[in-house]
Amino acid sequence: MKIIATAGPSRLGWLDALRGIAALVVVFDHASYTFMADFRRELMPQFNTSRYGIMVFFLVSGYIIPASLERRGCVRTFWIGRIFRVYPLWAAVVALFLALDLLGIAEMPDFGQQSAAAVTVAHATMLQELLGTPNLLLVLWTLSYEMSFYLLVVALFTVRLHQRSAATAVILATLAALSVTTGVVLPASALSGLVGTGPLIAFASITMGAALCCASARSPVLRWFGGVLGGVLALALVPFNGTVPLWEGLVILAVMFLGTAVYRAENGQSTWRCAAGTAVMVVACAVGSAFWYGDDDHFTRRGWIVAFLLAVLSFGAGLASRRRHVPRLLTGLGTISYSVYLMHPVLLAVIDSTMGRRRQDSVALEVAFYAVLLPLCLLTYRYVEAPSQAWGRRLARRMQPP
Repeated sequence: MKIIATAGPSRLGWLDALRGIAALVVVFDHASYTFMADFRRELMPQFNTSRYGIMVFFLVSGYIIPASLERRGCVRTFWIGRIFRVYPLWAAVVALFLALDLLGIAEMPDFGQQSAAAVTVAHATMLQELLGTPNLLLVLWTLSYEMSFYLLVVALFTVRLHQRSAATAVILATLAALSVTTGVVLPASALSGLVGTGPLIAFASITMGAALCCASARSPVLRWFGGVLGGVLALALVPFNGTVPLWEGLVILAVMFLGTAVYRAENGQSTWRCAAGTAVMVVACAVGSAFWYGDDDHFTRRGWIVAFLLAVLSFGAGLASRRRHVPRLLTGLGTISYSVYLMHPVLLAVIDSTMGRRRQDSVALEVAFYAVLLPLCLLTYRYVEAPSQAWGRRLARRMQPP
């Protein structure tokens, strides 16, 4: 089966290549639990492959997402595009996983005392990671930060501060560093522990719905209110109710806005000096935060720092090569990267439930896993992602204001 590639060279082919590489690295990180556990235990303290992949994803999102909103110039069509881009495959994968669980060949996580309704609503907002709800699939946690970024981007756009991407990145990174140096430590899901998971899910879902509706309204006052409301929700959940440390949640947002700062320099909306200065500040604060946070049973500073620096360097290398020809294999992998990201944990869950994890490392089985996964993802892209994106584009054109 041939990997899909867009016809002709793409101006953003380097971003597709980065997404494809990042997806493969994340798959390796998770598949190595099953097929190469000994090698993984030796590698992770030196190079956290999962963090490398997701930081590349976040940089790419930061570059693309605000550009998508500003190109449309309309919050309503932006949300239509995002919903049809993200939700259809997400819904298909979740439905598949639930069906496999009913058949007894995959196992759902333990949601504790949370009701099925609360878990469903939390996942429907895609903010479940920030609402004190375990992820149905582990990889879904990053989508919560993506959704928070969307809310912040819309907020800045509606109050006409969207050009301040560099300043936003520096402020967030500085707050991350200050939280570590001043010893500010919050428990995981602190707000959920304070007000209760159920009430928080109800409040956040209603707030998010109101924010999206108001920000998409025709009235300038309602648009302003909706944008600000969504931004405040994101700024409350990311630092105060995430499961990653406070500083890392802030760094994730700073990294995405760093990607936006690079986009603005590339398109003449800012200077390269500003983008470079922003990169230096974000990298310095992120690395300093990780170093001061220190080693413990769940966090190894060297592995995180190496992964973070390599992610930034990879993005920089892609940017420097943006006018060169990108191999179709890499752009094709980027095209199906969302399918790769969501489908691989389902396939791994089936393997773990039926065959079990290997006691000895097997490179051959790791490679065989990719050989099964990639054709499967080509099918999900062709029959789920591509049609839903086309529907979204058609609906957005009809909803675009004159």
